[in-house]
Amino acid sequence: MSNILLHRVLPLSKRLIEKTVLPGETVVDATAGNGHDSLFLAEHVGEKGHVFSFDIQQQALEATAERLNDLASRVSLILDSHANIDQYITQPIGGAMFNLGYLPYSDDLTVVTKPETTVEAIHKTLGLLRKDGIITISVYDGHEGGKEERDALLTYVKDLHQSEVHVARYEIVNQRRNPPFLLVLEKMKDFDEPRMETAI
Repeated sequence: MSNILLHRVLPLSKRLIEKTVLPGETVVDATAGNGHDSLFLAEHVGEKGHVFSFDIQQQALEATAERLNDLASRVSLILDSHANIDQYITQPIGGAMFNLGYLPYSDDLTVVTKPETTVEAIHKTLGLLRKDGIITISVYDGHEGGKEERDALLTYVKDLHQSEVHVARYEIVNQRRNPPFLLVLEKMKDFDEPRMETAI
């Protein structure tokens, strides 16, 4: 057992998912990237569960498929924006993971997640999430456009009704060079679409 109490963003995100998502559930990797979260989710939900993994880059889905190897049957790889999640999933989901920013080791680092589609994706994912499910969002704002996405996202989550969704922010404050921070959204009651204090 690790004796580290203050985990960094990515390990904490996985620990929270492990405590919340049940084996056999449907879950979402909203940003497939190089497949690390998809593999983690596929292992966690087991052979009776399923992962929907989204990315707009074929390179990301190919890397994810290679990483999944024998667990590929547990994952649907979707070449589309996560903002279109409701076109692919209709059943309740137990949890979702977002890693914002760009694809690590990509040949084109100008392809990044965008404020409008990120907020739309999270809004729709909340509607699909079962009661007591969580969404983890690793936020990186050091790249071009990252601060705009961060600000749009924070504006959105702060406006969610606390009776429906609890939102927490976690970060290590003494890391240098634009460290990521983690947002965690916990659904407190059943609804098809989250209510906002003001219209989005």
